[in-house]
Amino acid sequence: MKKFLAMLLSLVMVLSLAACGGGSGEETTPPADSGTSQPNDGQDSGAPAAKTVKVGLICIGDENDQGYTYNFIRGKEAATEALDAKGISVEWVVKWNIGEDSGCEDANIELADDGCDLIINNSFGFEPFMLKVAPDYPEIEFIACTNQASWGDSLDNTHNAFANIYEGRYLAGIVAGMKLQQMIDDGEITADQAVIGYVGAFSFAEVISGFTSYFLGARSVCPSVTMKVQFVGSWSDATEEANAASALADMGCVMISQHSDNTTPATTAQSKGVFHTGYNNDMISVAPEASLIGTRINWAPYFEYAIEAVANGESFDQDWCHGMDMNAVVMTDLNEAIAAPGTAEKLEEVEAKLRSGELQVFDTSTFTVNNGETLTNAFALDTDGDFTADSEEAVFDGAFHESYFQSAPYFAISIDGIEWLNSAF
Repeated sequence: MKKFLAMLLSLVMVLSLAACGGGSGEETTPPADSGTSQPNDGQDSGAPAAKTVKVGLICIGDENDQGYTYNFIRGKEAATEALDAKGISVEWVVKWNIGEDSGCEDANIELADDGCDLIINNSFGFEPFMLKVAPDYPEIEFIACTNQASWGDSLDNTHNAFANIYEGRYLAGIVAGMKLQQMIDDGEITADQAVIGYVGAFSFAEVISGFTSYFLGARSVCPSVTMKVQFVGSWSDATEEANAASALADMGCVMISQHSDNTTPATTAQSKGVFHTGYNNDMISVAPEASLIGTRINWAPYFEYAIEAVANGESFDQDWCHGMDMNAVVMTDLNEAIAAPGTAEKLEEVEAKLRSGELQVFDTSTFTVNNGETLTNAFALDTDGDFTADSEEAVFDGAFHESYFQSAPYFAISIDGIEWLNSAF
């Protein structure tokens, strides 16, 4: 089956210059000053007329979480600066701390009625509520980040976007594995004590893909490593994330990582005297003695791409996904004060191989399933966007090709060496 990318043409947008009305739970950012005074027709100066796009952003948290939502705000600010340099001003309306419930539907309606040209939903559980609203506003573009239903629906104005974060997870795993191998070589732990504890939000493909790629990165430099995964049943529950990290450390895990929104796994790891790698943000500031590195999605390239398309009345992809090739996945700073010697050089080497395609994260020769079997048959997507259990399409050329048929991850396989302590859907 050929690679299928559903890219329906979006409706031509009518740009709104209406003023933004603020409200409870909203942040309104005025249009950025382009630095030049241009006539409306742009003829006198020879430059194009300035354009303004009004963008709504619905967030599950706020910028103070220093994790998931904060990372979106970083993308928002960087994209705004880049677009301003192109003569495109962005008027943002941000709704904070919206639940994955009917409140999200209300938030989408309010932003649509407020004149937004584009509305971005930043959490996995927002998409069903967004899709209730989108049909009533065909002139507005709606984006569900980290999701999968919008690109395959019957609507022209709905979109999905994700990034190949498994690439960054793999690199973070290498940092963790090198530290564990250093501890083994120095006699601080034995080879069988190189155990990673992973705090996961839900037992969804997105999380499974992430911790599997992390584990494979670690094992590529520390062959004896094993992993225990504790799911907390929430994307953002600081207390439960801390409790899970604490329990994993008490089980003997000497390295903690996470797919959860808060910094509490990092601070807990430090309090327990074990090491940590993070997600969404640099966590060295809160756990300088524990946190080695982190990885995050850089939303700026996608925001810039989508908003510029709207500004120009152009269509844009209904399903978008890139990784290190477009700087959509980045690493946070390496804590060289505690990282194993040679880590920076190893990261540079492996990142180059990821960018070139020489290294495949889910190379099927590097892992087994069902106590020693090689993975040859795995979930894939057919051309209707459905999962098919008897297809080999996802496994070809010696690797499982994650986020190839759609942007949202679909690696949902339990591999040998990783113990799931529970599950959470």
